Amino acid sequence: MNHYKICVYAISKNEEQFVDRWMDAVSEADQVIVTDTGSTDHTVEKLRERGAIVYEEKISPWRFDTARNVAMDHVPEDADICVSNDLDEVFESGWRKKLEQSWQKGQTKARYMFNFSLNSDGTPRKQFPMEKIHIRHGYRWVHPVHEVLEYTGNIPEKSVWVNGLILNHYPDLKKPRSQYLPLLELSVAENPFDDRATFWLGREYVYHGDYEKAIQTLKKHLLIPSAVWKEERSASMRFIAHSYDRIGNKKEARSWLFRALGECPEVREPYVALAKAAYLEQNWPLCYAMAERGLTITESTGSYLVDPYSWGYALYDYCAISGYRLGMFEKALEYAKKALEKDPENERLKNNILLIEQKCKTDRTEEVSS
Repeated sequence: MNHYKICVYAISKNEEQFVDRWMDAVSEADQVIVTDTGSTDHTVEKLRERGAIVYEEKISPWRFDTARNVAMDHVPEDADICVSNDLDEVFESGWRKKLEQSWQKGQTKARYMFNFSLNSDGTPRKQFPMEKIHIRHGYRWVHPVHEVLEYTGNIPEKSVWVNGLILNHYPDLKKPRSQYLPLLELSVAENPFDDRATFWLGREYVYHGDYEKAIQTLKKHLLIPSAVWKEERSASMRFIAHSYDRIGNKKEARSWLFRALGECPEVREPYVALAKAAYLEQNWPLCYAMAERGLTITESTGSYLVDPYSWGYALYDYCAISGYRLGMFEKALEYAKKALEKDPENERLKNNILLIEQKCKTDRTEEVSS
């Protein structure tokens, strides 16, 4: 017997390809409510055929927070738990039971694991906590894009972690991100001291290749008093370094990479960035030192800033290549084999092992001969 009335709500636009898979997953809810914002395909018809209650709304000017708040307003007043969920996101089976087992009286919000991207075998590539499950009253969505829930309720906000509740993301890579930049600019204009929005805007300028604006915006991010999370500050510095590199200022790029490392030496990403930069400059001692030091970090923070590249074969590969160049052939072979373990089908990594093994044999032969 279900303990709570659970309602899933979502926004949609031209997502008919996701409807059946999504409805299969959210069918564990008591009610599924979708606000469609202008589909021209068969999204609305398919959702209704599968049992969803669909409202058709025009959101102008377009903002994600407005759209989600309109969708939330369609949720019945007597709903106990609201689950905000996009059509390209799929809960693993049994999610409702896990949610109800964890939810207790007085809870206002739930946190759970979000697999932002997956490997070809279905294992998580990038994951971090998500919190889009909440009580019916006391929450509103804020920010035009990269919107988040803001609590304004009368009782103390109380979050619960739901063990085993997994949400997988299967994005439509054909959808453009062109609308993100103007909405992020609007978000920062509305909240100029919002450090997260400022960071995201600077990062978006990097994605768009507007490096001068990226540098200016990310430096502003670092000066905002609330920008105290070292992992995000380090990421901001690495984006600044990348931007300086792209406009040809190698000196500033290198300086900002070292600043990024000094800001947060507890994560792998700045070591990877420095190892890569040293590799491109053929600075083998620095490349080896940064890669080997990065490998001593064995626990990921699990934040949204974790780069899967840092936890794949990259650091082992940099150690192997730079070790080889430094004449440390046995050590290079050891790292080359570990790199291949991370990506067993990588032909370049296989060839590297063959090359290093041959060099090790030649080196041993020369030692015997001497």
